[in-house]
Amino acid sequence: MNTSLLMARRLAAALAGLLLAAQVLAQTPAQEAAIRKNLSERLPGIPKIDEVSRTPMAGVFEVRIGQDIIYTDADASFILQGQLIDTRTRKNITEERLDKLSAIAFDSLPLEDAFTIVRGNGRRKLAVFEDPNCGYCKRFERDLQKINDVTIHLFLLPILGADSTEKSRQVWCARDKVRAWTDLMVHDRPAPRVMGECDSSALARNVEFSRKHRITGTPTLVLANGKRIPGALPAAEVEKLLAEAR
Repeated sequence: MNTSLLMARRLAAALAGLLLAAQVLAQTPAQEAAIRKNLSERLPGIPKIDEVSRTPMAGVFEVRIGQDIIYTDADASFILQGQLIDTRTRKNITEERLDKLSAIAFDSLPLEDAFTIVRGNGRRKLAVFEDPNCGYCKRFERDLQKINDVTIHLFLLPILGADSTEKSRQVWCARDKVRAWTDLMVHDRPAPRVMGECDSSALARNVEFSRKHRITGTPTLVLANGKRIPGALPAAEVEKLLAEAR
């Protein structure tokens, strides 16, 4: 075949591909509008849709509602809940997306409403939200004693009742917060009673912060890279996450 003719055909094919891609992209606003409209009409109780976006899977769209994700087709005739996984790379697309949605920028944390624990050189950073009456938190704190070279910003989050608020206040108002917290959570010794006035408004601000960022359980960890981890983890897993966050 003539070389110039072959090149012309390849160029035409490439241009056709670009035109098709442009047409697909041009359809996106209309498809998003159709998805929003159809889901709202067919599922009257559905919460406000925050975002509609394409996924790598042909014909499948992600619908974000707050920090929750569902999937649908271009006409919103069907919805799917579950994990979207790329079988070629074995990447969990849903998990990666949820990690991004739940992330909290470390420099946005109100560190003035936490107390700080420094171990070793303190070069690694970790923020933890905990309730003093949380059994998982106590187990986590005992494992956390094995972690060195870390700076921990401890946010007291009294969400398990009035007694949690009182215990948190005693810790927050103690002369040595770190010791009071360690005694309570690691050694099962009550925090010293604090008499007189003490500004414990940080506790209410922590609860409000947790509502804003949908922190619904304790312990919740926030790493230096913003990744949020719910639940108690063994020391080895914490070490791994701290290394990855660097």
